Amino acid sequence: MMEQKKQNLKDELERIIKELSDPKAIIDLKNFQKLSQRHHFLQDVIDKIEKLDDIERNIQENQSGFSGDDPELFSLAEEETRILSAEKEQLQEELDRLLGDSSGNDIVNLIVEIRAGTGGDEASLFVGDLFEMYSKFFDRRGWKMEILSSSHSEVGGFKEIILEVTGQGCWRELKFEGGVHRVQRIPQTEKMGRIHTSTATVAILPVAQETEVNIESKDLKIDVFRSSGPGGQSVNTTDSAVRITHIPTGTVVSCQDEKSQLKNKDKALKILLSRILDKQKKEQQAKESSMRKEMVGTGERSEKIRTYNFPQDRITDHRIKKSWHGMSRILGGEIDDIVGELNNV
Repeated sequence: MMEQKKQNLKDELERIIKELSDPKAIIDLKNFQKLSQRHHFLQDVIDKIEKLDDIERNIQENQSGFSGDDPELFSLAEEETRILSAEKEQLQEELDRLLGDSSGNDIVNLIVEIRAGTGGDEASLFVGDLFEMYSKFFDRRGWKMEILSSSHSEVGGFKEIILEVTGQGCWRELKFEGGVHRVQRIPQTEKMGRIHTSTATVAILPVAQETEVNIESKDLKIDVFRSSGPGGQSVNTTDSAVRITHIPTGTVVSCQDEKSQLKNKDKALKILLSRILDKQKKEQQAKESSMRKEMVGTGERSEKIRTYNFPQDRITDHRIKKSWHGMSRILGGEIDDIVGELNNV
């Protein structure tokens, strides 16, 4: 990293700290959130740059000791240099990922939608497995998770579950998880021992800010109804569930998890805005480029991105043509290696 670049980042960080320290900063909440987000991003980058500089200085000092006559010191210096070089390589990759974000401003709020695809009951059970895998991964990262909407299936698992995830770095790490996830295993209800194939779809959407999506009230159709559980039975005695339809795009969102109609409306609107923003961005990307050259792909839900093969205890990501073993460990939230490989492509 050039010294001038580092100094520019430090100058920007210092300016933002001063702005955030102003008692009046909190008055403009949106700007305050934007500044705070940028502050975290810059601090993370600068910390990594300074650590990288320290490692490079230590490597140079060790290499200067190679010319000595003491074989033991030479061996120690050589081993320490090997360890430092590995640390440097890993740190440089992390730094490249940070600075490679197109916005330079890490998104810290996401909506994660997981839905059952083909496979009936087995698909809904697989949605439950994916939900548990991701929720444990979020916990390992120290991210906050809130369930915005869920639809349970009668056999367990979910027909659909929608989450909001908040945490520094969540967009960088999860942006390639969107697509079709396929599972191959023997269902609990299978008496003949045959392997079934089912699917679930995952969508990763940045939480839309009000300024990013312009929606007029006349374009929204809002219906209220009573919440229902598995089998369709009513679980509430009041019309607390909410369905919002965006008439121009035909986008429909329903929320019924909360007992409060206002809270359900709030959550439904948040999901609706994020879906519309995601649609607008994809349309814009299609106009700018008719063909994607990235190896990882577009993240469209129609793409089969990963297979979870239980009989062979193997998970394969088809985009990078790489497999991992240890199904129980990975479904227990240890997806760091998979996420890391995708981000390093």
